[in-house]
Amino acid sequence: MKPNRKTKAIVYTLLFIGSIISLVPFFWMLTSSFKAPEFVFADPVQIIPKPWLFSNYSTAFEKLPFALYTWNTVKITALCILGQILSCSLVAFGFARLRFPFRNTLFVILLSTMMLPAQVTMIPQFKIFSSLGMYDTFCPLIIPSFLGSAYMIFLLRQYFMTIPMEMDEAARIDGATTFQTYWKILMPQIKPALATVAILAFMGTWNDFLGPLIYLSSPAKRTLALGLYAFQGQYSTDWNYLMAASTVTMIPLLIVFFAGQKYFIQGVVISGVKG
Repeated sequence: MKPNRKTKAIVYTLLFIGSIISLVPFFWMLTSSFKAPEFVFADPVQIIPKPWLFSNYSTAFEKLPFALYTWNTVKITALCILGQILSCSLVAFGFARLRFPFRNTLFVILLSTMMLPAQVTMIPQFKIFSSLGMYDTFCPLIIPSFLGSAYMIFLLRQYFMTIPMEMDEAARIDGATTFQTYWKILMPQIKPALATVAILAFMGTWNDFLGPLIYLSSPAKRTLALGLYAFQGQYSTDWNYLMAASTVTMIPLLIVFFAGQKYFIQGVVISGVKG
């Protein structure tokens, strides 16, 4: 049954209220970035900054070398996106299109790794990278992305399975190898799913704090997440400068998400047969 106008009005009202509640922390962050330190936690709450201190942004970026931190983050993020797309799509192609013994069993084992908390493998992984001489380098932050992600593999596998197998058979009749079928026939048809993987990888890497905190010790190799943490001292925190830097750091995330929102939703929903 189609929802009537009253039901739609209730649903839209609840969604609007939920959206407003979700936006409150972002609004507080934005307004606090223009406030003087004594007004950030003023009682009563100062909703509109008085006065507007636009200098908080310039001061925040003068305190720390954020240009260097941004470049480090961009390099790590770009390589992680590349690694996730290549590794996850290859593994997903194998599980979706190839026939080999224990395929389903291996896929279940792969999915079961999602139930392992990151804290379980944190120390063994740190010992491995340290023994290989990769501590205080970007390698421990980049290499895991080239080894695949269970959720990303599952997402791409489901999308690969929506493509008719007749395309693989037609490619083999035309003389295409298995890799050529993967690269030239199927990869162009799963662009929405690849965009979803790229967006998720971008957001996860750009916001990653624990990884850089564990593996990076040199100030020149810090990422933006570690740079933001530097505003928090032992006895005090420059909240206005921290909020200004956080606002600028969040802008690329918003741009990427809204620019790829169409592909993100299409890739997650996975509706219809492509081709």
